[in-house]
Amino acid sequence: MIDLKRNSKKEPIRATGLRSRACSFYSPNQKEDFKISRGRFFNFLTCKRCFYLDRVKGLDPPGTPGWTLNETTDLLLKKEFDYCRERQIPHRLFIENQLSNLVPFDHPEIDNWRDSLHKGLMLRYKNTNIILTGGVDDIWQHNISKQLIVVDYKSQAKLGRLDKQDYLEDPYHQGYKIQMDFYAYLLIGMGFDVHKTSYFLVCNAKRDQQEFKKRMNFDEYLVPYNWNIDWIENKVDEMVDLMNSCQLPSQNLSCKNCAYSEQYAKVISNKFKGDSEGIQGSLF
Repeated sequence: MIDLKRNSKKEPIRATGLRSRACSFYSPNQKEDFKISRGRFFNFLTCKRCFYLDRVKGLDPPGTPGWTLNETTDLLLKKEFDYCRERQIPHRLFIENQLSNLVPFDHPEIDNWRDSLHKGLMLRYKNTNIILTGGVDDIWQHNISKQLIVVDYKSQAKLGRLDKQDYLEDPYHQGYKIQMDFYAYLLIGMGFDVHKTSYFLVCNAKRDQQEFKKRMNFDEYLVPYNWNIDWIENKVDEMVDLMNSCQLPSQNLSCKNCAYSEQYAKVISNKFKGDSEGIQGSLF
């Protein structure tokens, strides 16, 4: 899709392709603290060039629209779990899945931890100026062991029943597992005892209904996943080294953003060869 830059009044304004706030991008070897979210870390794993251009060079890539239906599902689930959290009782899904020893974790920072945009879980990485952050959907707790359980809500709409093994092995869901690994790493680094098993709470909208009548019905699944954090520090070390480098990294050859940018530059360069005023910015 084509993304238009707008101001706070939702009026279109000139897009420069660059970030306006200096604190939103990193200067190699800077001393000030700098936050890297779970999403930015995933971008690093996906395409190092795109990550570098975004976080270090300050390029402002086109955005994507919000997933308002998914966000609504998340909001309603959080209301349900908060009701149980306040009363420290098992949620209905716990009982249905023989997990009656679990309750939603009651902690004064839970709302901050779930605020991925402004706060989230936070952990200073080793002795660096990098602060790793991530907004978790929810955290549950085992009544006996007191271990914490990381939870992430997922919404989808597919025909048939969900196969839990296929769900985890789907190539498009690899980022989900990275997400869980990252959250577990943050919580452990913050001093919490985290249960080895995390859960995806998958809400699958049923598409075999014969009519709408202002209602969508969902099947709910708890998909267990045993997180693994053994690989994370090596990759974060690589990321920090890249951020402190002045050399543009190679692109991921499967990255459609890089491929589009390259083809775009070729077309524009040929069309306006010798006429640099016809090209926005300093791309060439």
